[in-house]
Amino acid sequence: MAKQNILIIGAGGVAQVSAHKLAQWAPEFGELHIANRTKAKADAIISSLREKGHEMPFTSHALDAMNPDNVEALLKKIDAKIVINVGTAFINMHVLEGCIRAGAAYIDTAIHEEPDKVCETPPWYANYEWKRREDVAKAGITAILGAGFDPGVVNAYARFAEDEYFDRIDSIDIVDINAGSHGKWFATNFDPEINFREFTGTVYSWQGGEWKENRMFEVGREWDLPVVGKRTAYLSGHDEVHSLSARYKDSDVRFWMGFGDHYINVFTVLQNLGLLSEHPVKTAEGQEVVPLKVVKAVLPDPASLAPAYEGNTCIGDLVKGSLNGKEGEVFVYNVADHKHAYTEVGSQGISYTAGVPPVAAAILIARGDWDVKKMANVEELPARPFLELLGEMGLPTRVIDAKGDHAI
Repeated sequence: MAKQNILIIGAGGVAQVSAHKLAQWAPEFGELHIANRTKAKADAIISSLREKGHEMPFTSHALDAMNPDNVEALLKKIDAKIVINVGTAFINMHVLEGCIRAGAAYIDTAIHEEPDKVCETPPWYANYEWKRREDVAKAGITAILGAGFDPGVVNAYARFAEDEYFDRIDSIDIVDINAGSHGKWFATNFDPEINFREFTGTVYSWQGGEWKENRMFEVGREWDLPVVGKRTAYLSGHDEVHSLSARYKDSDVRFWMGFGDHYINVFTVLQNLGLLSEHPVKTAEGQEVVPLKVVKAVLPDPASLAPAYEGNTCIGDLVKGSLNGKEGEVFVYNVADHKHAYTEVGSQGISYTAGVPPVAAAILIARGDWDVKKMANVEELPARPFLELLGEMGLPTRVIDAKGDHAI
């Protein structure tokens, strides 16, 4: 069977990781392509590949992915059958539409967002992506949603616990701790616009069979985790809560993210001043600006953080449940090192954890293991093949259970 051509859309820090991993696993595919609105950014990623000694070049393309006609035309031109969408979340539905028309498999790493809306009411996937399930199936393509780390790998952790530990799951607590330091006075680890939008609205969690609402930073607790130790994390809204709540309707599903006092203070000031608003305002000179975009423009590019980043991340699922009536719990997790990520692919650990999983998903589609010819969130797919492949690719999974702390 002929190997399938693959296209990466986007050219940020996550795209750089995905490109490097695709280069490392190039024998799994046919031609490798990368497209971005600004072609020079795609070319810069290709240059970084050559610096690492990868001889087989990607082909770069300029692409306005907000227009599905453009996506469809490029896919047909290069005959790409798999798309890894790691651009802004604003393009998701447009890229998906292009894939449906062109008959290409689709993979993304975050839920779709509309530029003029923040913190829509749940269930987010049902607001956009899930409405296209029938179209995806009719087109005979595979569309895997949220195949980054969180969402993505943490969804697979929940499925892994379901498959191998419990016949009833009572709760899933996803914990995301970045214990690294980048040396900047203030910066976000990925697109500031997307980062802030996650935390300016209502925090939704799934508890007691219904949506619970809280304010950001209202509910916090201390977690004692491998490698990173004791860290405070706050109940936060996040993509995976919305899809996991559909599969685990009788379980509590919560997402906890670690924040330091400095981040909280700066965030609070920006929010209280109205600088995190997505709605345009007029300056005294009559210029119309979007405050959130101005903040994004003055903050460091997340990709620029990589050289100085030190420390580790720890992201995992604490799953509680029972098997044959016997209660228990398991913590399924990964620890990633910022310096190791920079040495290997020139990116920091947050980008590394987000950029490797969609490549693993693409490999599983190319091999046929995940080529399900329908739309699916990661928890709907077999977890072990994904987690084992990720281990080979640099993101090993560990488990703390009754036997202790061990690799899967």
